[in-house]
This record gives sequence, C-alpha cells and structure tokens, in this order.
Amino acid sequence: MSPLITDLAYILVVASVVTIIFKRLRQPLVLGYIVAGFLAGPHMPYTPSVSSFEGIEEWSQMGVIFLMFTLGLEFSFKKILKMGMQPILTAIMIMCCMIGVGGMTASLFGWTSMDRLFLGGMLSMSSTTIIYKAFDDLGLRTKRFASNVISVLIIEDILGILLMVMLSALAVSRTFQGTELIKSLLQLGFFLMLWFIVGIYVLPLLLRKTKKYINSETLLVVSVGLCFLLAVIATKVGYSPAFGAFMMGSILAETLEAENIEKSVGSLRDLFGAVFFVSVGMMVDPSVLKEYWLPVLVLTFAVVLGQMFFGSLSYFATSGNVQTAVRSGFSMVQIGEFAFIIAGLGNELGVTSEFLYPVVVAVSIITTFLTPYAIKLSPKAANRIEKSMSSELQSLINRGKTFSVNRRYERLRLTKGLVWKRLLSAILFQTAAYLTISIALALFSYATILPLFQHIVGEKYVNIVGLIITLLLLSPCVRAIAVKKNHSKEVKYLISSGKMSAFLVRLLLFAKVLLGFVIVYNVVSSVLPLWWVWEVLISVAALVFMIMSRLVKYISIRMERTFKQNLRLREQQASLSYGRKLRGRDLQIARVKIPQHSRWGGKSLAQLHFGKTDRIHIAAIIRAGHRINIPGGSHRIYPGDILEVVAGNEAIESLRQRSEQELMQPQERNKDNHNLTIISLRLNESSPLIGKTLQDIDFRMRYHCMVVGVENEEGHLGTIQAKRQFAQNDIVWIVGEEADLSMLSMVI
Repeated sequence: MSPLITDLAYILVVASVVTIIFKRLRQPLVLGYIVAGFLAGPHMPYTPSVSSFEGIEEWSQMGVIFLMFTLGLEFSFKKILKMGMQPILTAIMIMCCMIGVGGMTASLFGWTSMDRLFLGGMLSMSSTTIIYKAFDDLGLRTKRFASNVISVLIIEDILGILLMVMLSALAVSRTFQGTELIKSLLQLGFFLMLWFIVGIYVLPLLLRKTKKYINSETLLVVSVGLCFLLAVIATKVGYSPAFGAFMMGSILAETLEAENIEKSVGSLRDLFGAVFFVSVGMMVDPSVLKEYWLPVLVLTFAVVLGQMFFGSLSYFATSGNVQTAVRSGFSMVQIGEFAFIIAGLGNELGVTSEFLYPVVVAVSIITTFLTPYAIKLSPKAANRIEKSMSSELQSLINRGKTFSVNRRYERLRLTKGLVWKRLLSAILFQTAAYLTISIALALFSYATILPLFQHIVGEKYVNIVGLIITLLLLSPCVRAIAVKKNHSKEVKYLISSGKMSAFLVRLLLFAKVLLGFVIVYNVVSSVLPLWWVWEVLISVAALVFMIMSRLVKYISIRMERTFKQNLRLREQQASLSYGRKLRGRDLQIARVKIPQHSRWGGKSLAQLHFGKTDRIHIAAIIRAGHRINIPGGSHRIYPGDILEVVAGNEAIESLRQRSEQELMQPQERNKDNHNLTIISLRLNESSPLIGKTLQDIDFRMRYHCMVVGVENEEGHLGTIQAKRQFAQNDIVWIVGEEADLSMLSMVI
C-alpha cells in the first residue's frame, strides 16, 4: 500500500483518539490536532512516526484550501466593502506595529537585517485558519466582534501578498523599489477585480441554467472543482492557492446555492483542516526549542503582548468600543500559515538564517495553544479596562463618538460635496471594472484569436480580421468607460450649480472619453501597426462607432444589468418582499435559523413565548421549503427550521445569540430516556384481551404502546388485522417505551 495512504490512516487514528480526549476535557479541537501531530511526527521518539512528511504536507495544503474556500463562502467581499475603511485601516495599523515589534525583537539577539525584516513580516499577520477554527470550537463565530476580526484577517492576507512581493524585491535588489510595489499592487487589483467580475457574471448564470441537473452530489463536485480551478490559476499567476480558493468562495457566496455548497464541503473542510493542523504539530522539534528557547520565549511574549496591546489599540482607534477592541485584539495572539510561507520564502531566496524557520514554527505552535485561552480571557480583561478608566477619559471617548456622528451629519448637509463624492466613486469603480475587463479581453484576443485566424485567413489578412474582432469584443466596455454616467442626475446637478463645477464636470467627462480613445488606440497600434495618423483616424472612427451604435449600447446595458442582478440575487431573496416596506424603520423582518441540537427543538411557540422574552413576533416558519404563515402557539419548531421574525434590530440580534447558545451539550444529546423497545407477551386464559380486537382496545391511547404482530403456534409472526380477536396462547409483539411496556405486562 502507498505510504501516503498509510500515513494518512495513522494520523487520522491518532487525531481521533487525542481529539476525543480533548473533547472530554472540554478543550478546543485545534489543540488536540496539534498534540496529535506532535505524537505522530518525526520528533517524538516514543511513538511511531509517519514515513513521508512531504505527502502529509500535500494533504495539509488541501486543508488550507478548503478552510479558505469555506471562509470565502461566509465572508464575501461585498460584506467587507459594506464595512467601509474600518477593517482596512485596522489591518494596516496592526501590521505596521507588529513589523516594528518583530524587527526590534530580532535586533535584541543581533540577527541580520534580512532576518529582522522577514521576522517582522512573519509576526505581522495572525492566522486566519486558526482563529476561524477557534471561533468555531468556542461557539463565537456568530458574534459581531468575530465578524470584525475575520474581516481584518482577510485584509491582512491580501496585504500579505503585497508584503511577500516587497520582501522578494528587497531580498534580490537589497533596495526598496517603489515602482515594483506599485506594479505589484496594480497586478493584484487587476486579478482581484477580474476574478470577481467574471465569476459573478458567469457562475450564477451557469448554476441557474443547470439547476435541474444538479443534486447534492454534483453540487459538491462542481463547487470543489471550481475551488481548485481558481487555486491553480492563482498559483500560475504567482499567488498562493489558498488565496485563489478564498476568491472562489467569495464569488460563490453571492449565488443562491451558497448555503448548500457550504453544507456540501463542510465534511471535507473538517477532514482536511484536521490534517493541516496535525501537520503543524509535526513541525514541533524539541531540540530547536532547547537550543533556541530564549528567542522562542521572547518572540512568543512579543506576539502575544504585541497583539493584545497594538491589536486592541488599533481596533479601538477605528471602532471606539472597548469591549469590541479588547476581544478582537486578544483573538489575534498567534501567527500561522503566512508566517510559514514567508519563512519558506526567505529560505528559498537564501537571505535568512537557517534557524529562523524552526524558531517561527515553535512560536506559532505555542501561540496557537494560547489562542483559545486568550479569547476566553478577553471579556474579563475588557471589563477590567472599562472599570479602570477614569470618568474624564470615558467622557472624552463619548465626546469623540459624538463629534464623529456630528461630522457625519455635517457631511450629509453638504449637498454638493456629497454629490461630487457619489459621482466620483461611481465613475472610479465603473472605470476600473470596465478597464480590467478590457485588458483581459485584449490579452485573450492576442493569445487565442489572432493565432487562430492566422491559420484560417492567412497572414495577409489576419491583422485586419483580428483587429475587427478585438474591437467588437471591447466595444461594450469602451463605450461604458466613455459615456457611462455622462447624463446622470449628479452630472446635471453639478453643471447647473456653478461655472467652476460645470468646468470640472466637463473636464472629467472629457477625460473619460480620452481614456476610451487611449484603449482603442493601443489595440489598433499593437494589432495593425500603421503610420500614426492612420492609427489615430481608425481609433477615432472606431470610438465613434462604439458610442453611436445602438447594438453596442444594448449589449453594454444588458451586461451591466445581468451583473447587478447576479450580485444582488441572494440579497434580494434574503430580503423578504413584504419586508422592504420596513426599510429605514425601527422594526425589521429577518430570518433566524434554528441550529442542530437546539434545546428549542420540539417545543411549541407558546412554551418558548418569544414575544415576552425577546420582544419579537413570529411571522412564519419555513421547514424543508414549506411555509407555515402566521403560526399559532400550538405550532412547534424543530432544528433546521427558519423563523421569519418581526422585531427591532437589537431584539433580532438577541434572538440570534440565544439560538446559538441554547444548545444541548454532548452528554445531554447522548442521554436518551425515551428509547423504544419491543417485547412479546403470551396471552393466558385470564387476560383481558381475550375475545377483543384492536378496535375494541385502543393501545395507543390507553397504554401508549403499539401492537405490531401476532405469533401463531407454528412460530409464524405476521401483522394483525384490526378486526381479529385475540385468543388464548397468542404471542403478541408490542413496541413501546420501557416504562409503558412494564405497566402493560402487569395488566395483560
């Protein structure tokens, strides 16, 4: 048998035993996986070890891919954009502070400048997968602060790619090149926008067209295939496969099948995620810990205390809430997979010391152990910090909040400034999106269409045919760049609001048309090189055709409308049609899903009395696709039900938190006092059943049991008819609970 399979079998057996023990001790599963990895690893002499660690690394890479994929399914880019600049500013502040902490800590031990620089990069980013798993194990994933933390971690992962590019450039040239940074930033933005736009435009259409052919099995295959497809593409263009998997998850998060996909890949995520954390545990080397125990200890304190202080401070600077800031900062007290990637990059480039990688791995292991305890400690720390704050400081914070609110209302009153902001943001976003598509289509045409037509029409006419097809492909995008928003109400308002505003608006519109001309001219000059005058004339003619053509206009409008519909499809389905009338009011309509193993399962609405405890009204119960509108107090709810509730925002949030907390513990779920059993009773001559039928004796109502059959003298057991009379020596088989059967056996 292949060593890869035997190694996988061994680590899964070890992981299952260790995690059961940790579950029994009520410890996070992540810790159990790491301990299991250490026991199965090559550095533990008293237990068997895996034969090929390289194979386990491949399995763990799949675990990271699945974890990032499911993370993207839950936290789409649209949700992050709705949060504004807060997570971006928080991530930048934390990373800058921790890079400084790492550099200063390395300088204490006299390490080289490259060691200091790479170590700062390793310590600057917390582990998305470890924190995500810790939140999941501790039941905190639905908390508001957890959502903020995940958003910041996603931004850190994106900025981490830029950081790796900067470190590579510095390692090669030993100098900082701003042009390389700008180029990398533009390249990253290009791929992010291209993948997102194409994915949102294509995938929802594909899933809708093939919906009748897709069941749970094919949905799993399709979603995993798409995940690995973008992971491979991301690797080909120089990014990590985990980044591509996250992007595909964020794209599929906007489709109607997002929840079904998440359920389908949940088991794969748990399995391969476990393998990933086990592989991390295998990296623990006691000899490295013994030799470099002081740097490991100092770096561990630097990570934990640095993230607690600078992380909490950064969250507080952007949110102004002590509870949220402290709980968020304490959640990020570890380093993870990105630290390993940056450490491997330093080794690959040969610019960092050999001891740095195992030291960072040891710090990652220790901080991963400490993460759940830091998360549990954060509420007490936040309460203590709030109590220790002076009244003057609290009033200063409140004044700061009031000042920011007043500034917000003041900005709203500045009508012209608000119109300018709305117009510029719309134009910038649309221009960036259509420019990205234009570049991608042009590159696609150069790589495929031109070589294809070279064999069809020959080299003499290939440039003319290729130019025509390329311009036709680009025409909807170029037209949108040149004339989109030119006749909007914002433009009309600003033109009529003063000469200076009118001049600036017309200058902006001219710049848009000029950009469209530049795109067309670059295509013309690269495909059909002529005298520059002819190139300009052809470009102007092509641009005029694109602007004036009704067909191009129709296609452009249809493309944008389809994209917007796909982007809002899931949101529109979640936003109930009859609930839209309540937008902007105190009451809202929302959906709350009852989790598995809920203590509410089987209880009636009258027993739960949500109206009194949570101040909400149940408008409907959705169960397996069927609706129970305006349910009464006698209606019961079950795990998996979706409640449509009408209440205020705070009441809805309170109900969601209660639904996640009111769960049966494992010992409660395994304890079953109502097991069914089956017995056989022989009827003697004194039995009250003799001469009576099932219709005469209602077993269900009188004895809470059910007669399932009668055995005759020959030993044949068959069903009993309702009108058959019981006779002496009949052997009656009865199903019921043990207590009811005991009472019945004494009666008959």
